[in-house]
Parts: sequence; structure tokens; C-alpha cells
Amino acid sequence: MRPPFRIAVLECDTPLENINLKYGGYGGVFTRLLKASAVVLGGINPDTDLIISKFDIVDGTEYPSLEEVDAILLTGSKHDSFADEPWIHTLVEFTKKAYAHDRVRIIGICFGHQIIGRALGAPVGRSDIGWEISVCDMDLTEKGKELFGTEKLSLQQMHQDIVSAYPKEVVPLASSPKCAVQGMYIPRKLITVQGHPEFNTEIMSAILDRRKQLGIFSDAAYKEALSRATNAHDGVTVGAAFLRFLLEE
Repeated sequence: MRPPFRIAVLECDTPLENINLKYGGYGGVFTRLLKASAVVLGGINPDTDLIISKFDIVDGTEYPSLEEVDAILLTGSKHDSFADEPWIHTLVEFTKKAYAHDRVRIIGICFGHQIIGRALGAPVGRSDIGWEISVCDMDLTEKGKELFGTEKLSLQQMHQDIVSAYPKEVVPLASSPKCAVQGMYIPRKLITVQGHPEFNTEIMSAILDRRKQLGIFSDAAYKEALSRATNAHDGVTVGAAFLRFLLEE
């Protein structure tokens, strides 16, 4: 596929208010990531080669026409990917249609990664191990090392739900002690990560603060996670891998 790339961001949640105002929703957060990744990758003009649209699929009803986009990107979400809710069923069915399309490519992050797993028939649900939060390391498969161009990968994480087995069609990319299915890949079809390449320290810290206030995280878990929120991570490396995936012929 050649640029310009028409990428539809399916916003599966709304960021916290201050983050939403600053970045313009998750569509804005991912625009920031993909443009930064294009600069690092080279060969893709971040201003003219990335045509990014966004669709609120939780509170809205409009989806992109698959004939008018080159890729869809499913964002993270506070919602459960396994929930029996109408908008989630609609998203799963749309993902199946995109997967069956002969041209459109799919990118999934966290909740989006899980929705893609669900659409491909993999089991999705709560982890028995619990939350994986803040910057965490993961181990890469050989294909993961090839696609991400590194021996190890660190990403911001914020999940207690997982894809608990790989769909038979996909190539595994990564694992961690708390999540065996950290990434999935099918050439020219889909690429996913369980982590959040789009999160920076500001976004992660805001989520940790809110979930501490809500009593979701204990004082000890909050402080430990906050201490790692500023650690270096490979978000732009993953973003560059997404763009290389779109370039695959």
C-alpha cells in the first residue's frame, strides 16, 4: 500500500476531561502518535500522507465506509471488550467486515486488540492475575523482533482484560508475565498490541490519579505504578511498526 493513508480512528472511549480538551479525544492522541512515528520512520510526510478521521462509536452511530478508508484503528477503552452491549456487538460485526475486506487493514490497541481477538473467535475476559499498569516490559517473538526492530519492548499498560488465546490465523508478537497475548499480526491484514503506545506520562498519570480516587487501585499499587509512569517506553517504535505494516505490499 502506498501513501497517503486514509486512517479511520474508531474512538471506543473518551479521555479524561483535561486530556480530552488538550488532545481532542483519542483521535487526537493517535494523530499525535502517528505523526511522530512518521517523522522517526521517514519516507512518510506526517502532514500530507496521513489522512486521519475519527468516529465516536460509543455515543455515536456512524462508522466509516470501508470503501473510503485504507485502515481502521480501534482504540483502547474503559469498557469491557466481552460485554453484551449493543454498541460492542456492532463494533465486533464491523471488525469482522473489515477483516473480510480485500484491502482494508486493521490496527488494534488494548480494548481494540481484544475486540479483534473476539471478532476472530478468541476467548476474551478478565485476567486471573489482575491489572497490568504503567510502563511494563514484554518479551518479543522472532516475528515481533522483526516487526518492531528491537529485542525487547516496553509499553504503557492499563488493563485487567485479556485475549487469553491466540486466534489460529494470527502470528504471535509478544508476551508478558501478566498477559500471554500481547500482540497479534497477519501480513497486510492486521496488527495489534495490548499496551498503549499512544500514552505518555501525562495521560498515564491522569488515569492513575482518577482510578486511585475511585478506589480501583490501592495506595501501594498506585504509588508503585506512578513511579514507573515516567520510564522510557517504545510507543513511537510501535507507531512506526504500524506505519510499516500499512506500507506492506
